[in-house]
Order: sequence, then structure tokens, then C-alpha cells
Amino acid sequence: MDGDTIYAFATAPGRAGVAMLRLSGPHAGAALRALAGRLPAPRRVLVTPFKDPRSGEIIDKGIALYFPAPKSLTGEDVAELHVHGGRAVAAALIDALAAMPGLRLAEPGEFSRRAFLNGKLDLTEAEGIADLVAAETAAQRRQALRQMAGEAGRLYEAWRTRLLKAQARVEAEIDFPDEGLPPALAAAVAAELAEIHGEIAAFLADGRRGERLREGLAITILGPPNAGKSSLLNALARRDVAITAATAGTTRDVIEVALDLGGYPVTLADTAGLRAAGDAIEEEGVRRAQARAQSADLKLVVVDATKPAEKASVAAMIDRDTVVVANKMDLAPRDAARWADALGASAAVKISVATGAGLAALEAQLGAEVARRFGGESAPLIARARHRQALEATRAALARYPQAGAPELAAEELRQAVRSLGRITGRVGVEDLLDVVFREFCIGK
Repeated sequence: MDGDTIYAFATAPGRAGVAMLRLSGPHAGAALRALAGRLPAPRRVLVTPFKDPRSGEIIDKGIALYFPAPKSLTGEDVAELHVHGGRAVAAALIDALAAMPGLRLAEPGEFSRRAFLNGKLDLTEAEGIADLVAAETAAQRRQALRQMAGEAGRLYEAWRTRLLKAQARVEAEIDFPDEGLPPALAAAVAAELAEIHGEIAAFLADGRRGERLREGLAITILGPPNAGKSSLLNALARRDVAITAATAGTTRDVIEVALDLGGYPVTLADTAGLRAAGDAIEEEGVRRAQARAQSADLKLVVVDATKPAEKASVAAMIDRDTVVVANKMDLAPRDAARWADALGASAAVKISVATGAGLAALEAQLGAEVARRFGGESAPLIARARHRQALEATRAALARYPQAGAPELAAEELRQAVRSLGRITGRVGVEDLLDVVFREFCIGK
């Protein structure tokens, strides 16, 4: 923080009923007084006209709020102006604030950054705010709210606190060998660290559910040409995403669409038909389809119920993460797709994209498959790759601790573990360790 007072609209630009402009910093109160003519009582609503201090012209009439430090969003003096959401009003307010000394436009994320620097939230809570703004499904919203509420941060901080205590005991044994520490101290520390190591290892073995929930589960549609893959994509997306035609091989590239499937985010991809390629372009399309099959969380293998001979072209793609779909049941004789039931681990879903028959059952099964992969959204989850990397580094340091040998080397492994956990929440420093040392060992009495 540079001492400037920052300002920005917290609402999206454009025409709206209401817009909210926020200021944070030492000049927030003075700026609000200049616009409103007086400063509202702290945390009290003031209905007032806002005037340009240079000309006295009324810009708009709205609501003013003032939150003195430290009881504010950022820990600094904060002012909020709730006005009508028109472009002219927004432009006039920004122009008036730009003319005031000590004020500048906020950079992206700067309000949250100041809140973090002032101890109002940790890094995981700040990331939860960003995830909540970006959430597109109910499951993403729930995960972001849990993270913003500090569930993940409290778990990481609990592990870090336990590691700090263990580190303090090891450091005390090194620095104060004459204090008469209990002989069972090393064994107690080792047992505690082994327990933490096990808890972190179990937490990491989550199938990356949190990252998948943020980014969306990848579902790839595969199958021979003209089985109805693109038509199924359009039906599930409820709009024309892919070109469909009676000509085989219409799709040459991967076509993606984002879906909300039962409240969970899904990226559904249509691919080229699996067959011997007729030219270089189709060959590349088949290669990309096979690559997407390898990386997909779930595969939809679509077969034409009227063409049992084509099952050989898709058999190699089917595994336990596959849902087999027998399409064109409206054209096939009754029970004609029994051969498709034997392709997967469970019976094929019988549908007709043309008539819509079976699509509701397919969506229900897909929703159940997606929900099962997210494991019931048990909280908290590892939401970001950087959290996972820091936890892996912590686990590795704890695994090295028993083989460290010298107490000084063992203490260094604990320092590495504590620093790695601290990087997740942003709490890294020696003062925490000093507090533990002085409180538990009364050093300096």
C-alpha cells in the first residue's frame, strides 16, 4: 500500500438500476464529504445529493455510507456511494474524484489485497471472493462461499499451528539443552508429525475434486461418424453449437460448450468420428478425438443402434469412465441395441435425438455420474493448484523429517513445512514461532 486512496465501481459497467462506487484509504472520508456536503455517521445510511466540488453541479441523488478504520472491508477508511447505474452518472463521479488530490483508480483486486494486508482475510478467503464472482453453477457458488467463509484457511492454519508447536519444541531442544526438557519430547514430536503427515496425505488423495469443481468436469463425446454425436451435443446444450448433416465426417475439430449439469460445471466436447481417415484434415480430427478421450473425466460413446457392426470402432475407447449411448432407437427394431449393453460396465442408455426420447434419462444419469465424481462436495476442498503444490511440499518435508538425523536438519525440515503451509494463507513469519516459544517454554524468565 502506498498511502493513496483508491476508488472504483464495485458493480459492472453499463446501464442498471443501481451502481455502487467504493473508496478506501486515508482520504475516503474527505472525498465523501466533498461530494455529499457532509460525512454520514459511521455505518449509517445518508440519503443525499452528490455534487461536483468544482462546479457545485448535482451529479445524482443516492445513498452515502462511511466505515472508519479499522472496522471496514479493507481495514482502512471506506466510503460507499450508491447511485443510479447510468454511464453518465458513473463518468461524472469518476471525473470528480480524479480531480481530488491523493485519490487514484484502484487496480484489479486492490480492495481485496488491502483487506489481506490489513488482516481482514487470508489468501484463501480472498481467492474465495474471486471464485464467487466467477461462479457459474450452484456447486461452484457453494464451494466459493465455503472458502470465503474461511473453512479451508482454518484447516490449513490448524495444521500450521500444530507444526509451529512441534518446531518450537525442536528449536528449544537445540538452543536450550540445559533446560531439562522431558526425555520423551522427541518421541511425542515424532508422533504428532506422523499424524499430521497422514492427515495431509489423506486430504491430498481427493481426486482433485476442488480443482475440477472450479474448472468444470471434462466430458467428451466419441463414436463413429453419423452416430449423432453433434446432434446430441446440440440437444444437451439446447442450442445449435455444432453443424449437423447427413454427410459422414462433418465434424473435423473439437467443439466445446460449457453446461450446468445438475448444478455442477461441465465442459462438453464433440469430436470427429472414429474411423479410418480419408484425408489429412480428418486424420488430425481423429487424433484430437483420441487425445480428448485420454484426458476426459467422463466419456460419452455414442453408437448408431441400427449399425451393430460399428461397435468394433469404439470398443477400445470404453472403460469404467464411459457411458454408452445407443442413438437412433426410433429407427431400430425393438431390442436392436442389446449388443450396445455389452460394451460398457452398465447397460447402454437408449435414446433418439431426433424425437427426444431418452434424453431426460441420459441427463439424469450424467448428473449422477458428475455428482459422484465430485464426492458430495465434502468441505473443505483443495480449490487451486497452488494450494496442492504447497501441501505436497509440506508432506514431502514431513516425510524427510524422520531421516534428517541431526536436530538442526530436522528443525530445518519443519521450517520448510511451516513455510509451505503459510504460503497458502499468506501467514509466513518468525513472529508466530517466537510467540509459541515464549509462551510454552517461558524462555527469558
